[in-house]
Amino acid sequence: MRDVMTELASWWRAGQTVAVGTVVATFESAPRPPGAAMLVGPGGEAVGSVSGGCVEGAVYELGQEVTESGIPVLQRYGVSDDDAFAVGLTCGGILDVFVERVDPASFPELGGVLDDVADERPVAVATVIEHPDETWLGRRLVVRPEEVEGSREGTLGSDRADDAVADDARGLLAAGRTETLTYGPDGQRRGEGMRVFVSSYAPAPRMLVFGAIDFAAAVARVGSFLGYRVTVCDARPVFATTARFPEAAEVVVDWPHRYLAAEVEAGRVDGRTVVCVLTHDPKFDVPLLEVALRLPDVAYIGAMGSRRTHDDRLKRLTEAGLTRDEIARMSSPIGLDLGARTPEETAVSIAAEIVALRWGGEGQRLGDLAGPIHHHGN
Repeated sequence: MRDVMTELASWWRAGQTVAVGTVVATFESAPRPPGAAMLVGPGGEAVGSVSGGCVEGAVYELGQEVTESGIPVLQRYGVSDDDAFAVGLTCGGILDVFVERVDPASFPELGGVLDDVADERPVAVATVIEHPDETWLGRRLVVRPEEVEGSREGTLGSDRADDAVADDARGLLAAGRTETLTYGPDGQRRGEGMRVFVSSYAPAPRMLVFGAIDFAAAVARVGSFLGYRVTVCDARPVFATTARFPEAAEVVVDWPHRYLAAEVEAGRVDGRTVVCVLTHDPKFDVPLLEVALRLPDVAYIGAMGSRRTHDDRLKRLTEAGLTRDEIARMSSPIGLDLGARTPEETAVSIAAEIVALRWGGEGQRLGDLAGPIHHHGN
């Protein structure tokens, strides 16, 4: 949804009506993840994508129908045996798309959601996409952290359902996950009949790059491209400058281990954070890795260096008292074996390892493998 928010905000604030088609569930090799969205604008404009081109035409037509009727529709798309190129997914996957009409009258809380996303405040939108009582379809509950004023807006249809979904939505929001959840018709946790799509808009995950070297500039550029909020940190002010790292959201002059410890203490490091240690200088990276490898929950910790540097690093970390399990969390030498040489190629290698670990890929050539192309994550 983030990809189409600029256009959606413009039309909504102008009081116009838009059809929004959102991927709410995927199976097998579906090309776009849950949360991917397509708009059918007030002038017939098509913005965004739900399948990379496979079923956009069908979703566009459905969006026009929903705009007229105001009745939301949950539609499943898969391969058509008779004509896979008609409305089916040629890749062989299956996806569920929920199409709804959005305007200021039907979604008055959207303005606040748009403001939250723009200001990087966490917010989730829970929408009923399936229910035995059709009057519940399309109802929304906006959920924010409990300590925030106005932490709940709207209703799904009952206090019981609102309480159950709000609790689960906050859990998904904390993890930065977007999912479809199943409940009983009145929000019973062990029941079936109601499906609720929870779209989480958490602040961008962080990439912490330590070491203001030429490789760091390339890693910051690729990290930003992947959607991370990138911080470059180095203790040497002559190297740690915004001019050298224009793709980074911030450049910090501080001792790496001290900066990381302070960020952890401030609650700005979580299970989506990736840590790239590029200094390959023991006076910087060993104290830093002592902090990083003892963190209970980060997505990735990688350290650059040659085989000789790696062996020396293992010895120093062991002498510092880190356990074998703690050291095993480190990806070192950093990256996948792509034969990379330049900073840009090395950055691609590092990014590839981060993506593979996130989704459970093995880093092999797809042409040498059989089975599904897309993974569902670890």
